[in-house]
Amino acid sequence: MRKSLTSALVAAAFVVSGCTGDETPAQPAQSAPVIVPGKPGEQASTGSPGPVNRDQPNEADVEYMTMMIPHHQQAKVMTDLVLGKTANEQIRAIAGRISVAQDGEVAMMKTWLSDRGKPVPGDGHAGHGGGHDHALMPGMATEAQLADLRAANGVAFEKLFLDLMIAHHQGALTMAEAQLGKGVEVKAQEMAQEVITGQSAEIERMKTMRSKL
Repeated sequence: MRKSLTSALVAAAFVVSGCTGDETPAQPAQSAPVIVPGKPGEQASTGSPGPVNRDQPNEADVEYMTMMIPHHQQAKVMTDLVLGKTANEQIRAIAGRISVAQDGEVAMMKTWLSDRGKPVPGDGHAGHGGGHDHALMPGMATEAQLADLRAANGVAFEKLFLDLMIAHHQGALTMAEAQLGKGVEVKAQEMAQEVITGQSAEIERMKTMRSKL
């Protein structure tokens, strides 16, 4: 009886060891290979993806800062007209808010570029809408639209100001969203997100004002 029990225990041990011995330890997941384009006439190769250095800006980060500075400066050109054109307190208030916010953002963007040894755009073309770079920026007012704004007064000015500024802000959102998708540098991404948050709220306020005129 004791011999039979011992044999049964030995057999059970073999069964257990057989079940566990065939199992393969889980392997850590591997990153998908990166396709590296070959030189002309050569085939592409594969490589392992490297970590993204978020402390160093890429081309999208630099382009965003460089383009957003004159974009913001044109908004300042428009807000500077408000006090002499309308007595509407709501429009005066939001124009003042936009002016202060974009002055601060322009200063930060210039510092960002300067600290990284990149060219800093000047102030010479902020009030014009027909420059080459301006044509690439969504939401920018044309020279004709700015001339119409300068010539308008009262309610006509208020309507045109809000129409142009809403479009201008929507263009800034497009640029900031593109930066979040293509840029990598931490500070640049934070500044783009601040533009989205602040200007989205201002767009809604301006739309409400416009609906009442």
